[in-house]
Formats: sequence, C-alpha cells, structure tokens
Amino acid sequence: MVEERIGEIFAKAGADGLLHAVPVGTASVAGAASGMEPGGGEIAIGADEPVVIASVFKILLVLEFARQAAADQLDPRERVRVTGADRLGGWGTAGCADDVEISLRDLAFFALTLSDNSAADLLLARIGLDTVRLLARELGLDRTRIVGGPRDVLESMFAEVNARDEAEFALRYTELREDCKRRLSALDPLRTNASTPREITRLLRLVWRDEAGPPAACSQVRELMARQIFRHRLVSGFPEEATVAAKTGTLPGLHMEAGVIGYPDGGLYAVSVFARSWDLTASRTEVDAAIGATARTAVDFLRSEGL
Repeated sequence: MVEERIGEIFAKAGADGLLHAVPVGTASVAGAASGMEPGGGEIAIGADEPVVIASVFKILLVLEFARQAAADQLDPRERVRVTGADRLGGWGTAGCADDVEISLRDLAFFALTLSDNSAADLLLARIGLDTVRLLARELGLDRTRIVGGPRDVLESMFAEVNARDEAEFALRYTELREDCKRRLSALDPLRTNASTPREITRLLRLVWRDEAGPPAACSQVRELMARQIFRHRLVSGFPEEATVAAKTGTLPGLHMEAGVIGYPDGGLYAVSVFARSWDLTASRTEVDAAIGATARTAVDFLRSEGL
C-alpha cells in the first residue's frame, strides 16, 4: 500500500511523518485551478493530527496582506524601516548588518521566498494578528491557530532555557536533556502556531482555485510561493518537468513543507508533509529528502488512479 511505502521512507530517514495529498484541479490559462472538484481521492497519513506549522504560517500571513492590498485597505508600496531591533538573524532583512528601508509588498516577497522572519514580523504588525486569525476562521480552518509571529516563537524558546539571545540559546539548548528539548512550547502544537496537514492542503486548494480571496490576491500568493529559493524538500522529489510552489518550515527536529505540484498535462496536487526526526538535530538532509520522496510517492499514486 502507498501508505506503507511512505511510512518506510520516513523510517529509513529516522523520522515520523504526517502527510496529506489531494488533487486541486486543472491549471487554467489564467493560472488558477478549474474543472475537477477535489473529491474522495486523497492520501492521508495522520492528516487530522495537530502539527506545528512554523514558517508555513507565512502563507496565511501573506494571503491576508494580499487581500488587504486588493481591497485598497493598505498601500503595498508603503515603506517600512527594518532596524537592528527588528533583526532576528537568518535570511533576508533578518540577517542584514545595517538598517533597510523596504516596501510592504517586498516584505511579503521576502517572507515567502526567503522565509525572512523579520519581514514576516513587520508585515504581521502592519496587517494585524487578529485579521490573520479571522482569515483562518473565514476559510474554514477551524483547527488552525496563530498565536504570534516568528519573534514570539523565538522569544518563547529563549525564555524557556533562560537565554538572552540566539548565541546563548544555542549553547544552552545543546546542554538540555532530550525530554526537556521536546517540552519546548515552540515544538508543541497545543502551544504554538499549529494546524493539521488536511487544513493546510485546504488552504492551498482555496488559494489555487481563487477561493481564498480576490483573484489578484490569490495569484500573488501563488506567484511568490513559486519563487521560493529552497529546493531541498518537495522539489527534490519531483521530475524536472513538474513545477513546485511551496513554503518550508523548520524548527529543531521538525521539518515541513506545503505546496502545490503542477504537471505539463495541467494536473495540480496540493501536498503538506510534516516530519519529526527521531533526534532533535536542527538539520537532517535525509529527512528533507524524505519529504520530497514521500510527496512524490503520494502524487504518483493519485496520478496513477486518475485523481
């Protein structure tokens, strides 16, 4: 069975994995999916289990920004200054040495394509945490919970190990017992940004079918996800002719990615994969590769069944 094969791939990589894959429809000339309504065809492995979504939440964040821009509730060209106090370390403005002035729409660009945490925090501050929560409810994502942005997650991790900054956290974290590491709130779906694999693919289907907001807003999210620079997870599992528009998420021991796979025949498939490695090493290339391999296995099955 395909589920058994997927389980074997995760086990070989030293991880437990949850996955949901479902057809989206057929790509139209305009870019949105049309035609086939997603029905009973799916691959579901723990698809209704709660999962930490980490940076996958940025899909919902940028969608809300794009909706507000489309409704003229904000000017996407509005300028924002990213200062030293805003920087969290990492990609994009989060890792800059000097202050940066940037537009809101470029914050959205960096948040999805580079997973820029500072950009995501500043965008969230501008559009409002409550509006992102309301959007989740509007889209029927009843088990999706957003408690804050990247800084909130990072500061919770610092506080729980009595660290003042990232360098001190890295030192203290390595000294923790395994059971203490696993009790961090950032790794607990009951205490941090969380959803289920099925709700994440629902979000993707709505975006790809222009049902998550105005077509212009949905199109912007699709385009930005297609420009994500990280290619070591979902992309690694698919052939050259397939397109992948996706968003990664990473925390110690947690590897995840959600996206839509497109084929030349127009077939589109939403996939969300959440892997928890058996140890809490922050980087595990074999687990990353397993995300691509399991997603490919699921999509190949859906395609072979004509779903």
